[in-house]
Amino acid sequence: MSMSKKTLPEFLAILHSEISTFIALIDEAALEQARDLIFKAEKNHGRVHVTGIGKPGHVAGYTASLLSSTGTPTYELHGTEAVHGSSGQVVPGDVVIAISNSGETEELKATVETLKSNGAKIISVTGNKDSWLASKGDVVLFAGVGFEGDKLNKPPRASIAAEIILLQSLSVLLQEERDLTPEKYVKWHPGGALGKSVKGV
Repeated sequence: MSMSKKTLPEFLAILHSEISTFIALIDEAALEQARDLIFKAEKNHGRVHVTGIGKPGHVAGYTASLLSSTGTPTYELHGTEAVHGSSGQVVPGDVVIAISNSGETEELKATVETLKSNGAKIISVTGNKDSWLASKGDVVLFAGVGFEGDKLNKPPRASIAAEIILLQSLSVLLQEERDLTPEKYVKWHPGGALGKSVKGV
């Protein structure tokens, strides 16, 4: 087998190992705290926002869409534009889910500081429990892995998968608490394959 043919199996083996280990160590109590923080905010007419820099920013967009489609209206907040006016979409009592693997991303620090000073609650999603972001979180969701999966161990792969799995888990808890039924779900997915599958078309 050539070196190139070994690369993919090695990557998948590392990814499988890292994600399996991560899933086994997911802190369900922390996820429940995040769920409860969101419900408390909603009862006081607060909203949910998600933010991140770089690739975690794409995770933020997916998460906002997923949560919105399962009963928790959620808004994507641009990670750097927040300090240039976009933070105005966040009001006191809102909840912001902030995502950073290192928890030390400089651009995100200014955003989180601004949001906290404006009265927002922070759910920190990070792979570093001792990070700056973790210290600023009202709830900390750990999404850490040891290896990303390739020789460089720099491009985010396993860490992105961990963040997504963790936030999908939060979406399941929120959905379950809301007792989301197929009938409710189809209201948000009237078209396309999802709508047809629920309608039985």
